Amino acid sequence: MSDNGLSRRQYLSTVGGTAVTVSLAGCFGGGGGDGGATEITAGTAPGFPPFEMKQDGELVGFDIDLLEAVVDETDYTLAGWEEFEFKSLIPALTNENIDVVAAGMTINDERDETIDFTDPYYSSNQAIVVREDGDFSPESMSDLSGRPIGAQKGTTGESTVQSELIEPGNLDESNYNSYGNYVLAVEDLQNGNIDAVVIDEPVAQTFAAQRPVTIAFTYETGENFGFGVREGDDEFTQALNDGLSTVRDGNTYQDLTNKWFGQQ
Repeated sequence: MSDNGLSRRQYLSTVGGTAVTVSLAGCFGGGGGDGGATEITAGTAPGFPPFEMKQDGELVGFDIDLLEAVVDETDYTLAGWEEFEFKSLIPALTNENIDVVAAGMTINDERDETIDFTDPYYSSNQAIVVREDGDFSPESMSDLSGRPIGAQKGTTGESTVQSELIEPGNLDESNYNSYGNYVLAVEDLQNGNIDAVVIDEPVAQTFAAQRPVTIAFTYETGENFGFGVREGDDEFTQALNDGLSTVRDGNTYQDLTNKWFGQQ
């Protein structure tokens, strides 16, 4: 993990799902319980452990804990969370159904045309995951040619499959399988319906620790995750950046990485 503290602008120099309401709250609603603090609603996409997932019906994960800690350092109040498929998060944000996205979302130029991001809070590469007891052991992207491959809709993993395999003609589009979340993709991998899944490295490590799958190799992409916010919400974005800086400067950020990823 890289703790580089890059601003969003410095870094950039380098719909279809149904929401499940966890807690109803008007976006940028009226005063909350903290002396009239502005209430906000966060959106995420469970099925991306350890960033966001469901345990015994409860929404948990690194992003959940981190955003809550960040908001606690601001004059805003987090009124609740709503759950979406990943590809529906940006439409939910721009339609003002939620006020911030916390979902392991990579900062990139395409998304930045529609929304803004906070400063990065986590760095990642893509990992290629295969069955632990299988006979397929790819060592590079070219080894995936002709194989049934999976990724989650709207993610960088899907973009990597498209740009590195399908567009160059190394993989027929019929061999690519997209999923609403990575739990379904890994289950299909375990069942032998696909031969590999392209997924963010820390998430791949979590699946490998819990299921009979393994990381065959890592494809370096140098991605940075940020919280997604609406364009023009500059005051809110600055508040989140200030809160993130405070959380990083104290022990909270390291405590959360230790909790969800082990000692860093």
